[in-house]
Amino acid sequence: MRTLNEQLSTYALYHRDRRNIATHFVGVPMIVFGVFAFASRPALLVGGITLSPALLVLLGGTVFYLLMDRRFGLAMLAAITPPFAAGMWLATQGTGVWLGVAAGLFGVGWVIQFIGHIFEGKKPAFVDDLVGLLIGPLFVMAETAFMLGMRREVQEVIEAKAGPTHGGKRAGAGEASLQNTTA
Repeated sequence: MRTLNEQLSTYALYHRDRRNIATHFVGVPMIVFGVFAFASRPALLVGGITLSPALLVLLGGTVFYLLMDRRFGLAMLAAITPPFAAGMWLATQGTGVWLGVAAGLFGVGWVIQFIGHIFEGKKPAFVDDLVGLLIGPLFVMAETAFMLGMRREVQEVIEAKAGPTHGGKRAGAGEASLQNTTA
């Protein structure tokens, strides 16, 4: 398994335009919520605990994140538990409401992601490596930490490999890019 720095650095190669990163702050949570909502059915009540594929997604994702980094793993657990709970609640609604909301959020989230990659001028990371689907939410968490002045050591490794974020001028476009060492 690749390290946190390796995973985030590889993912960051596809995400240096700040407009693209901004779309991830909107689109990724929508997709995560949609996935949890879809995976919340079928559900089975066993000993007072509701078991569903969503619970497996929550537990599997948490283990994946914790194995890479304890601090980010705990932060990810805190961040994905509310959409898990909301998805479980949504699954108790009528089928039309459940499917409509889950599909709407999932679909619109992906549209927002693809718009961000138009800004970036690069394909989404998951096209080359499906693990990128799991790294996307972690990337949003890492970018949040960087904006708060946390985990500078991780940010420095990412920027050494992928370069700093920029304000929308693509590298190699013949213009100096607007560079910022903070994401």
